[in-house]
Amino acid sequence: MMDLVHSSGNGLRRVPVQQRSAERFARILDAAAAILDEGGYEELSTRGVAARAGVPIGSVYRFFSNKRAMADALARRNLDTYLAAVTDRLDALGADRGAAGGWRRLIDVVVDQYVAMRRTVPGFALVSFAGPAPGPAVNDLANHLVADRLRALLIAPLGSAGVAVTDDRRLRTAFVVGVEAADALLKMAFRADPQGEAALIAETKVLLRAYLAGVLEP
Repeated sequence: MMDLVHSSGNGLRRVPVQQRSAERFARILDAAAAILDEGGYEELSTRGVAARAGVPIGSVYRFFSNKRAMADALARRNLDTYLAAVTDRLDALGADRGAAGGWRRLIDVVVDQYVAMRRTVPGFALVSFAGPAPGPAVNDLANHLVADRLRALLIAPLGSAGVAVTDDRRLRTAFVVGVEAADALLKMAFRADPQGEAALIAETKVLLRAYLAGVLEP
């Protein structure tokens, strides 16, 4: 039985379906992430990833046409992991998540989760939510997606708690601006300190709370 299907616009040659293929796919991405951590994007290669993952190079080419495709897939996995972790942490807040002013806790969650991944996830420094040096259009797409998902995670609990928030164009724009600002500031924090300069991380939260208060607490 075939355990792969053709990709449908996500940049992969094949999408793993069965568990065995999914495990091999994950192993390939893990190997790519380790090589990125050790040598940077220039050292990433399909042959090197195959050797590191312990799979035939043909297995790599079943999924990926080149190293850029691997980096893009790693970025998508990072984004999925990040959003799932943020969702879980927000769910753990329970009723406090939807309380008046509770949106401020969202700031701690989204910033702290990014920082945690930057510190612990191999390859994240080079490939966070978009491939390395992808150009403005791809970076914008990734940040817009993050902004849309984070806004959706916030709006529902606020509405159920009776907090009037209109999901209008200004709110959508505000979340995009907030994500772009946080992205720039957190990158600055990790340039200053490999573990992230604490003062800059704290100031990122201050800036986001002050800015978003203008649309969430009019």
